[in-house]
Amino acid sequence: MQLNLNKNQGLVMPESFYRLLNRELATVTPPAINVSAVTLNFRDCDYSAEYGGYHPVEIRLEKHSEQWQLIYITDFSFSGGPYPELVKEIDICFERQQVFSVYGGWLDRCSGKELIKLFTGNFIEYHAMAVYSLTVCFD
Repeated sequence: MQLNLNKNQGLVMPESFYRLLNRELATVTPPAINVSAVTLNFRDCDYSAEYGGYHPVEIRLEKHSEQWQLIYITDFSFSGGPYPELVKEIDICFERQQVFSVYGGWLDRCSGKELIKLFTGNFIEYHAMAVYSLTVCFD
């Protein structure tokens, strides 16, 4: 499955990020029905509150006309105790064109751009290290 991705959504993502998404989706056969949304879940099977690991990342894309748009990218981490739960640590919301951090709330534009750059650089490197297993869901 190859997607025609809209790369002009206000929040800038590196070209290497789009290539990564299309490489992963090229290995997936979509269902026979008309697909209007795709959710990619990248997981480190060994990640736990006790031992750490690589945070789970969820990416949502939706089809608008003939192009696919990023809706959100969310990085989750364990938080709280004595029974930690997964919470949104970083949430890149393309519809609002804003970035959320659990430590800073909704960030100003400059801080959001810096966090996107840091996050995507790390995500691409972790992916290259093959730390994630991928699940793809179609709507």
